[in-house]
Amino acid sequence: MRRNDAAGVLLPRATPGTFLADAAPGWLSAAHDACQDPARSTGESDTPHHGAIGGRRFEAHPSVREDGTVAWWLVDDTDHQLAREALRMERERTAFLAKASSSLLFSLNLGRCMEVTAQMAAESLADVALVIAPARGHRLPVVTCVRGGSPVLSQQTVDPDDVPGLGEALRGFPPVPSRWIDPSAAPEWMVPQGLGPVGSLVITPLPGHGVPAGALVLLRRAKSAAFTEEEEVFARLFAARAGAAMSAARLYAEQTAISDILMRDLLPPTLHQVSGVDFAGGYRPSADHERVGGDFYDVHPAAIDGEPSLVTLGDVCGKGLEAAVLTGKIRNTLHALLPLADDHTRMLNLLNKALLNSHHTRFATLVLASAVRRGSDVDLRLTSGGHPAPLIIRADGTVEEADTRGTLVGAMPSVSAATAAVSLSPGEACVLYTDGITEAKGGPLGDALFGEERLMRALAECAGMPAEGIVEHVLMLAAQWLGGRRHDDMAVVVIAAPRARHLSAVNGGSRGRYTG
Repeated sequence: MRRNDAAGVLLPRATPGTFLADAAPGWLSAAHDACQDPARSTGESDTPHHGAIGGRRFEAHPSVREDGTVAWWLVDDTDHQLAREALRMERERTAFLAKASSSLLFSLNLGRCMEVTAQMAAESLADVALVIAPARGHRLPVVTCVRGGSPVLSQQTVDPDDVPGLGEALRGFPPVPSRWIDPSAAPEWMVPQGLGPVGSLVITPLPGHGVPAGALVLLRRAKSAAFTEEEEVFARLFAARAGAAMSAARLYAEQTAISDILMRDLLPPTLHQVSGVDFAGGYRPSADHERVGGDFYDVHPAAIDGEPSLVTLGDVCGKGLEAAVLTGKIRNTLHALLPLADDHTRMLNLLNKALLNSHHTRFATLVLASAVRRGSDVDLRLTSGGHPAPLIIRADGTVEEADTRGTLVGAMPSVSAATAAVSLSPGEACVLYTDGITEAKGGPLGDALFGEERLMRALAECAGMPAEGIVEHVLMLAAQWLGGRRHDDMAVVVIAAPRARHLSAVNGGSRGRYTG
């Protein structure tokens, strides 16, 4: 054996006359034997070999000389190996964070976000992961996941300040380094059964949008390696993504709850019989994903028995949420004007002034109908404010247009309107509708309007039908005519004189029951 001075420092036992197997590590000796054995040689004498010498990583390059001996050139590859390992870990962590962002942002459900966070953390960062949301009252919502298991939700009645670092994390303060936290301080509710002693503990906040979204707790068994400072930093990067997703889910839930509350006031009501008069209504917004729009209707029962109930049906210019906001304003204004319900024209003028004085630039059309039971008949007073005139379905199938006309509301300084008086015999009905019905574009070629004539022919077939049946028939025909095409908001209200006779509980005068 021969060697240079550098090799002597690296392999001090490699002295002249010594066998390589006695002076070099096993991996280098095996590589040397393979180079000298033709049966084991791959034929590539310059193929490098890798191994450790004295705690460092080396790359060994063989060179077969003319006399058959092999010269080995050793290159210290430790720094390159560390760089490659660091690059590999960085790529894995980047891929993990990208996957986390995709998985977490896929759902706007807070519970699902907590479950995904706990499961991903348990699989890649710790033996056990807990996601803790801010307290609801005296309870902490906690999702716990053991590596290889499924997330489990629980409610813990505990004080987070009893756990070092947890109370601070839930309030959004910077995390306490894990080396400052005694793992034995982890309470029983935090450690799943069968885990054994906790050897390392990390508690980091889940930062949200303006307010903390919660805290992430990572546990490792005593037999596992403790968290390094680098791993703690990576856990915070993951927690930042998880906190943003949880915060977005919580904000979405709050906005949805607020929207539902507002929608309940904006949605048209369910109609029924009031004071012996049958009412039915139907509404279809312009888009299937919307619940409200610019069409509206209401029935306001009389405060005193024997007085007329007021029906309002209208159409605000435009559609969608902006139109729905003005719809709510009009409905509230009309409700405030109920004491003047006996004078339709005055109500329309007061509503007109209210709209002109508001910041809205939209206008509306509407029709007012006062309905009262007189014996077996129903007496109506109908007033149009720029709206299509109501249609009357007689018992013999004749369809009449009420003689009422007027100007729209919210555009001109004053409103002029004419009121028509109509009487309905038992089985007859009055139909109020918005132009979304007559202007529905469809048919065989897809470009024809449903139109008033087609509507009147359809209503002629509804003679004697109950109010609910007429509403369903009209909306069904309009939907069939559209054939899935885009359309405006559609609303229908039917006022009908019941065919059946109703018996009174008290002298024929109880509310909603009349003696025929």
